[in-house]
Amino acid sequence: QVQLVESGGGSVQPGGSLRLSCAASGSILSLNVMGWYRQAPGKERELVATITSGGITNYADSVKGRFTISRENAKKTVYLQMNSLKPEDTAVYYCNADVLYSPGSFYRLGEFWGQGTQVTVSS
Repeated sequence: QVQLVESGGGSVQPGGSLRLSCAASGSILSLNVMGWYRQAPGKERELVATITSGGITNYADSVKGRFTISRENAKKTVYLQMNSLKPEDTAVYYCNADVLYSPGSFYRLGEFWGQGTQVTVSS
């Protein structure tokens, strides 16, 4: 069907930067809204940022001015550039996409998640 594969997580000191990538593959007809969510230990999963196929972006207040979401439609890839990282940004980051795909001789609209990538911000 559809797979989302994240990369780019890791450990960084406060004030540092990381860039996450998420590549979609499978029987994809179109990728609509793509986004990044995160889940810290003991907390619920929360929205970080989203981007439409036309490039309209939306950010959580906690990351505005520090994170930038972008996408390359031809590569079916969404990115999250994270600057000025803080310890409270530590979490597992998940890629999400609303996808029109064709599992067979028909079309289906579905929501898919990546497996998650760990981001740790610590001195």
